[in-house]
Amino acid sequence: MNKKDVSSKEMRAWLALSHINISCQKLQHFFDHYSSISELFELSEKQLQSLGFRQGLKERLDSIDSATIDQDVAWFDSDNKHLIPFVSDDYPALLREIDSAPKLLFVQGHKELLKQHQIAIVGTRNPTHQGKDNATEFARTLARAGAVITSGLALGVDGFAHQAVLDQNLPTIAVAGTGLDRVYPARHKAMAQEIVEKGAIVSEFALGTGVRATHFPARNRIISGMSLGTLVVEAAVKSGSLITARLAMEQSREVFAIPGSIHNPLARGCHALIKQGVKLVETAEEIIEELGALVSWQNESLFEEGKRSQQEAKDFELDQEYQELMQHVDYDTTSMDTIIERSGLEIDVVSHMLLLLELNDHIVSVAGGYQRRSS
Repeated sequence: MNKKDVSSKEMRAWLALSHINISCQKLQHFFDHYSSISELFELSEKQLQSLGFRQGLKERLDSIDSATIDQDVAWFDSDNKHLIPFVSDDYPALLREIDSAPKLLFVQGHKELLKQHQIAIVGTRNPTHQGKDNATEFARTLARAGAVITSGLALGVDGFAHQAVLDQNLPTIAVAGTGLDRVYPARHKAMAQEIVEKGAIVSEFALGTGVRATHFPARNRIISGMSLGTLVVEAAVKSGSLITARLAMEQSREVFAIPGSIHNPLARGCHALIKQGVKLVETAEEIIEELGALVSWQNESLFEEGKRSQQEAKDFELDQEYQELMQHVDYDTTSMDTIIERSGLEIDVVSHMLLLLELNDHIVSVAGGYQRRSS
């Protein structure tokens, strides 16, 4: 449903239901007996209860302000805005399979992407430099292989994953925890617009819905529910990303986690998942190999190009003195004092060498010192 039929009785009925908490399962039972959602509004309280709806639904249906629905209808002012009920052929098949499938989806952008194979990438809002690099590299590689990357538009890992795909001029899907007439966080407004142009933004929440903490776990089930698998990049033990991973496991979807340093608190969530049997991955190709459905997506030329770039980086030869200094920089944060002490070199020499190593992407400067990049 889009602007071409926003004035229809059916459209208005679905928009009215977006403001009421009714489960998809209850509505499915209704459709076992009726063919049109507008008929729901014509039933008596007794008839509604006979279908398993809670007492008082009739009053709630009758109390919906027509002006509110008029405002909702006005939002559908272009062909790229859609309302997709669970009975629609446009509704993503994988999402329909989960126990708590949303009754409808608001979509802005290219709705056909919802039916393509998706991989979710989630993680902390405050990733380390390595976490940022991992989110970017995994998202880029998976997208170039043909997967649609789905995430939550949040700061941190979500944003880096979305942006990595957009920078390749490829589509990505963002699932919002607010109504689609709002963008949260506000600093991602420009990114949200680019996602609409190249991909799609999705929400189950009624237009006008603002930021509420309880909505983000609900959003997470859609992220995992639409995806073949979920990758956790970095996450604390108690985090929304682990909620998404748990939901994915409950939905019988694949979950992957990138390991990290035992000293990094943002790696502990990933390590906890790995201990639970989640697949440890070090490259995006491992995810593609694990998900057999992805084999046909692979663009071999792009993969070969990526492999060549990786090999060229590995083949870059460091002088012996730089190789020796590299041995004194850990994958954890290593302070300048520690590097000087280990190497026995003067501070000005070490500073110069570290700068060149950083410029050639062998190390990264972080708070408190330097970290060695994963090869």
